[in-house]
Amino acid sequence: MGVGVFDLYNMLTMSIKEAEMPDTGEINSAVATPATKARRFEPSEMPDLEYTPGLAKEMAPLYEKVKHVVPSIEWPFFAPKIKAINELKKTRNAVILAHNYQTPEIFHCVGDIVGDSLQLAKEAARVDADVIVQCGVHFMAETSKLLNPDKTILIPDVKAGCSLAESITGADIRLLRQQYPGVPVVTYVNTSAEVKAESDICCTSSNALKVIESFGVDRVMCLPDEFLAQNIAKQTKVKVITWKGHCEVHERFTPEELRAYRRDDPNIVIIAHPECPPDVVAEADFSGSTSGMINWVKTNQPKRVVMVTECSMSDNVAVENPNVEFVRPCNLCPHMKRITLDNILESLLYMKEEVTVDPLIAGRARLAVERMINLGN
Repeated sequence: MGVGVFDLYNMLTMSIKEAEMPDTGEINSAVATPATKARRFEPSEMPDLEYTPGLAKEMAPLYEKVKHVVPSIEWPFFAPKIKAINELKKTRNAVILAHNYQTPEIFHCVGDIVGDSLQLAKEAARVDADVIVQCGVHFMAETSKLLNPDKTILIPDVKAGCSLAESITGADIRLLRQQYPGVPVVTYVNTSAEVKAESDICCTSSNALKVIESFGVDRVMCLPDEFLAQNIAKQTKVKVITWKGHCEVHERFTPEELRAYRRDDPNIVIIAHPECPPDVVAEADFSGSTSGMINWVKTNQPKRVVMVTECSMSDNVAVENPNVEFVRPCNLCPHMKRITLDNILESLLYMKEEVTVDPLIAGRARLAVERMINLGN
């Protein structure tokens, strides 16, 4: 069928109107054409990163928020990159998902959505943006991609892995199903998409007990974190079958370390993450997920507290709890610390590194994550 004169007139009029529309740099993904999206995804030039008196004044309110955890000597190096990242987010129609274990200049200064694995998974499913930059580790970026197959998911460093995710494979799950036929498989969200695809449902440390008991059966596999599974098993009558996976941060804590804190200060409060060994959790006054620990501090406002988890989390929680003294047992996650302001900026400038998931496993892996999210709803 040919194109009529009236059609040509309409096409020409629309082209002229589009050409006359000002390019404000602001993004509305609902009306953006493929051409404008492609232009916004083109590599950008490195912005000026000079720390000027004007920039210092502009960024002063933000530094006021984090000054207790970001040394003043470091701020002149951080501030120009923070400004550049926040401006690029508008240009790219991007949001940054930042995990609690990110350093304060990332978590508080460029993160749009912050939280633990469950919070980030839930928010990733609701994000209204073209681009998600995952400031966390690789399995988190994969989870975002599973829940947003049509969005561009970037991770600033593809080498940001996880000892738990690397401890188990999809083939391992298939063998376990043969060994324990009919037993439901619950996998920690700290796993690869391949593993999620072989699972019945995912869980996080904040909802593991609820997920395990949701099946109404007497046996469940909870993989791969052995310590999390052992700690949850103490709270339920369900027999929990475990795997020998460990978080390299939490497995290093010892009961002797915690007892030493109490000898130095009998009034100190100790709260521990359930990825810690059970004998460490037994020494704590409270054990809970990342979000559970944060809420406990906000609610109870202890005078002095030890958060037995990744070190940066204490810094991030301290910003919002200035009356609490945090004693930091500084076990850092080497994978989380691969994410920096520098590679976040490069990620947005050059649109790298993009995370994809094999379509052959994406559907099944997505189902396991969505079951977890829907159970919470």
